[in-house]
Amino acid sequence: MADNLRPPAVPGHVPEELVFEFNIYGDPRLTEDVQASYQSLHRDAPDIFYSPLNGGHWMVTRYEHIFEIVKDYEHFSVREMQIPRIESPPVFIPLSLDPPASLPYRQALMPHFSPKAVGAMEPKLRAFAVEFIEEVLARGECDFVHDIAARFPVSVFMELMGMPLDRLRDFRALADEYFKARTNEEIGALGERIIGLMTELVELRRKEPADDLISKMIEFQVDGRPITLGELQSMLFVMFLGGMDTVTNVASYTYRHLAQDSGLQARLASDPSLIPRFVEEGVRSFGVINTPRIVVKDCERFGVKFKQGDMVLCVLPLGSRDDRRFENSADFDIDRQALTHLTFSSGPHLCLGHNLARMEIRILTEEWIKRIPEFSLKPGLRHHSRVGTVIAIENLPIQWPV
Repeated sequence: MADNLRPPAVPGHVPEELVFEFNIYGDPRLTEDVQASYQSLHRDAPDIFYSPLNGGHWMVTRYEHIFEIVKDYEHFSVREMQIPRIESPPVFIPLSLDPPASLPYRQALMPHFSPKAVGAMEPKLRAFAVEFIEEVLARGECDFVHDIAARFPVSVFMELMGMPLDRLRDFRALADEYFKARTNEEIGALGERIIGLMTELVELRRKEPADDLISKMIEFQVDGRPITLGELQSMLFVMFLGGMDTVTNVASYTYRHLAQDSGLQARLASDPSLIPRFVEEGVRSFGVINTPRIVVKDCERFGVKFKQGDMVLCVLPLGSRDDRRFENSADFDIDRQALTHLTFSSGPHLCLGHNLARMEIRILTEEWIKRIPEFSLKPGLRHHSRVGTVIAIENLPIQWPV
């Protein structure tokens, strides 16, 4: 890690005024309020700047610039998504494929994450939410991450995929280890473990098909031919990591805010029709993904010269908190005018699971507010966050009257 942090020579095409040191894996400016503390970059740094740390990379912080870069796959490719760069980076299908190569895989998956397909899952989602909330209700306290947020969306995902629910804790811990890994050796070893698990599930479903997504994926056609085992492994790897982590963290940060806003709790309890707006504002305010790109063709954008081989990090949570697009962007305001944000990215790599993610947080909130209309952070206990390309909250102790 120390080698990663040692600043290399800044490339010659980077002007001095655009150099700003920022360590995405633990900058001292990042506090418990991760997304809010990131906003100091809007005040203190250029809109696009070059950090010489972690191998050296650009950081893009404004909505307009991020929106353009994530769509421009001819210059900003997803074929490498690790900061710092690693040798022989893995291929994540369809995440690290640019169009048109990504399209057959996304088209095969899209029907299974459409509003209609996701809507059919609502009774099962609601049953999970009720089960987990009822388990903690009489206690008057819980660790929201451990007891609710790490179990509810992960259980939904595992049910969808046909994964064994009794291995939830093991699978979740493995995903967490992967996101914490920094060295090539760690990333490679953990990746092999995840691929091994996915391969076991594929082999099981080849022998014993079921009404789950893995069984359906085995039958996918890609460009008129059957999908290969290698393609299946790669797709399941991406879906495993996304399903284990993203919604857990967005929901947890959103509930951390809600636990500190008794007025908002009262509004949601008295008028549950406001919950979808609460969910959308939570998703906007508490994005957790910073998405890397590699420059594959020299170009100039927004007055900045990007050279082939440059790594570029699009800070999606900052784009969704850009005060040039969102009035009073730091405020959590469920009454704000709805505007497209970047939490689920945009363009050819818009998150396929965004409909499911929104529904999960909505259903969880509907069932939570019915049973626990008032709750707060436990005094004297701090929560801890993991930062990097994926932001995570690791614990959230809360309490309520019983």
